[in-house]
Amino acid sequence: MNAFLTNFSQRRRWAADQAISFLMQQGVEHPHVVSLAAGLVDPGSLPVAEAIEAARGVLSDDLRAQSTLQYGTTQGDQRLRQHLADYHNRLEQTSAPPADRRTSQDEIVCTTGSQQLLALLADALLDPGDICLVAAPTYFVFLGVLEGVGARTIALPADEHGLRMDALASELQRLESVGELSRVKLIYVVSEFENPTGISLSLERRAELVEIAKHWSQRRGGTIYVLEDAAYRELHYDSPPPPSVWSFDAAGDAVIHAGTFSKSFAPGLRVGFGLMPRELRDAINDLKGNQDFGSANFNQQLLAELLASGRFATHAEEVRAAYRIKRDAMLSAAAEFFSDLPGVSWVQPHGGLYVWMSLPPHIATGFDSPLFRRAVDVEQVMYVPGELCFGGPCEERQRNHMRLSFGVQPPDGIRLGIRRLSNAVRAIA
Repeated sequence: MNAFLTNFSQRRRWAADQAISFLMQQGVEHPHVVSLAAGLVDPGSLPVAEAIEAARGVLSDDLRAQSTLQYGTTQGDQRLRQHLADYHNRLEQTSAPPADRRTSQDEIVCTTGSQQLLALLADALLDPGDICLVAAPTYFVFLGVLEGVGARTIALPADEHGLRMDALASELQRLESVGELSRVKLIYVVSEFENPTGISLSLERRAELVEIAKHWSQRRGGTIYVLEDAAYRELHYDSPPPPSVWSFDAAGDAVIHAGTFSKSFAPGLRVGFGLMPRELRDAINDLKGNQDFGSANFNQQLLAELLASGRFATHAEEVRAAYRIKRDAMLSAAAEFFSDLPGVSWVQPHGGLYVWMSLPPHIATGFDSPLFRRAVDVEQVMYVPGELCFGGPCEERQRNHMRLSFGVQPPDGIRLGIRRLSNAVRAIA
């Protein structure tokens, strides 16, 4: 045994004790618990046959197979980037963009899932003490990324239309008045079916968000980037989403668009991508070169084959149909088991994988709360405590919410989990 303590870096200390690790541990230690916590995809939706056919295609002859099994490039395979550009442009055309803005393969960086892109952007843009403005609540894993680079998060109010633009503008005004506008580097939004609430940013606010970012960038004398996380864009169950925030950035100098195929196809593929201004793209490629000098080439070739053959589009439609059923099962179960409980409410999402439930203010939902222990140890059901999804000082975070995922469980498992959860809430209330 080493007699000396390891002198870890400050970055390692900032990244310590992340909630995602605790949730994974709870899942392993309680295998019989019905998990409404895991943000995993439905195992039955995983495209085994499609992946096999795509693998046959990329390994169909020796020359192509050798190229597929060789190193790729830092920015990503050229063929895949062209398919991604075409795919993104088709999505924007379907949703009737406000301007004829199109992307090209040169604007795209391929990453190991969109999570790698989020981490690279935090490294590229944020020094310790710099500020990222986020909605309250928002994606808790990215909050961990921000904490891991020593950044400060300021949580702003959101409503049924997403991040409130009046609150954003007011906060930027306040930061300027106290001499901290120079520390603001990033505004983060999950534009479609936000993890955790399932709420999308409204069309009007998308345009206003870009305008606000550009206005305050001028006041600051440096760019305040908007990071649009579109991880759930394809998972719409009622109608296609509106044009992306990216489409409102006509000059192409303010918005970063992050996409992934983890939710719409297969997380094991680990292929994500980003659209971003050239200056930032060069910085991301430099950082990525130090990490892996290119995400897995085989996976990229596989996705290129799936996009070219049309099999991805077919599978995405099947995934939407399957998750629509599961979304409806969770909403039906919530109405059945929670509607008679005073002070309980939930969001009815039009896409994504989550239902956001709010309890009366006096019922805490955190890891150390009586409710969480009752749910896991007695009722054998697990959820994500909502307080994890709030940035800013710990003492100011709301503690009476739960993120419930319908991604993994089948409809009968969803109903069972919601029934058990209601039992736990009734016991504590």
